[in-house]
Amino acid sequence: MGRQFRWLWAAYAVSAYGSGLGFGAFPLIAVLVLDASPAQVSALAAVGPAVGALIALPLGPWVEFHRKRPVMIAMDLARFAVLTTIPIAYAAGRLGFVQLLVVSAVVAATKIAFNAASGAYLKALVRPDDLLVANARFESTTWSSIAVGPPLGGAAVGLFGPVATIVADALSYLLSALGITAIRGREERPQRTGKHRVRAGELLDGWRHLLTHPGLRALYLNQLLVSGLIMASEPLLAVLLLGELGFAPGSTASPLPPPASAGSSAHAWPAVSSPATANTASCVPPARYA
Repeated sequence: MGRQFRWLWAAYAVSAYGSGLGFGAFPLIAVLVLDASPAQVSALAAVGPAVGALIALPLGPWVEFHRKRPVMIAMDLARFAVLTTIPIAYAAGRLGFVQLLVVSAVVAATKIAFNAASGAYLKALVRPDDLLVANARFESTTWSSIAVGPPLGGAAVGLFGPVATIVADALSYLLSALGITAIRGREERPQRTGKHRVRAGELLDGWRHLLTHPGLRALYLNQLLVSGLIMASEPLLAVLLLGELGFAPGSTASPLPPPASAGSSAHAWPAVSSPATANTASCVPPARYA
């Protein structure tokens, strides 16, 4: 599939393993550093991604009509920058719960924009006949990062402190951006089919199509139900294990079994094959690269 794909795969691998190391880092920091209540930990798990999704809503048309590689690089750098504020604030003794909420929302919004761009970019980079193999490589990387990352992240927290995995996660975004930058070749700018500006109502066209298409609606509702049930208890596990039961951070690194963890991966690339399907990694697999 060529050198360009290998750079993309390498960037994805670094990013996926960074996400694995950082799995569950926000609830852990909220409990260990901020002594957050169960309600606050639940809010952190729900409010940040929900606000991020709302912020990302108008980003869809913007991503559609821009070159995808610069968008991916910008989103990686944005996540690197915003995550870096956590260890800086922690070192200065200024880390607060509101900051965690803001960072969570920004990471969620940039992830959605990244995934939208990366799915389209993979299809442009790889021949249709190679998409299945490309997705298989991304998927294998995703599962290995899910299996290896959380235990190593727990050990890192035990050795280096509660923000160690956030630092690793932030650096993985930076390395991912550098890897995508190394991909050579000119990318054509998408052309608009019309000259009118995107109207507010058009931002909801994707949701209308999703909810009115029988097959897509069933898949969406199934994913919503399964993921919702998996994630309903995950934030409170940190409160129970770290607070009530007094477990060490390393022993709570992977409270969910690997299959459940996959459903809640914080950096998934939406899988993309032919036809494309949409966390988590996108024309790619579930781990962080669209």
